[in-house]
Amino acid sequence: MKLHELRNTPGARKKRKIIGRGDASGQGGTAGRGHKGQKARAGANMRPFFEGGQIPLFRRLPKRGFKSMDHKLYNIVNLSNIENNFSAGDIVDESTLRGKKLLGDKHEGLKVLGSGELTKALTIKANKFSASAKSKIESAGGVCELV
Repeated sequence: MKLHELRNTPGARKKRKIIGRGDASGQGGTAGRGHKGQKARAGANMRPFFEGGQIPLFRRLPKRGFKSMDHKLYNIVNLSNIENNFSAGDIVDESTLRGKKLLGDKHEGLKVLGSGELTKALTIKANKFSASAKSKIESAGGVCELV
């Protein structure tokens, strides 16, 4: 096979539909937009879920609850993950956890939860600790440092 012999697989490249170029093209006249109406006009674009002027669903439903402006979302890590990925005497903080791909990029800060057991003495630096996590870390001989 040579470069000049290369061809696309039949059907791989489809010709673009040419619209609004006379009746003989098959897409002349209304150019595929149908007859009249809001969507047939020039510059017609409606926001998603537009219901033709009817009060939209998101306005018909009642408002519920309250969202605090100061609410913080933390990356969470369980003691079982720390136990499996670190050896005794290691310092565990947000950067080392990211290095081992145990945290995502979605939230800021770190909270350690007490799911699982800890048998090694580790120094763990985080923004928050659950009460069970703190007691398990300290009973294993480790240190909890608030950042």
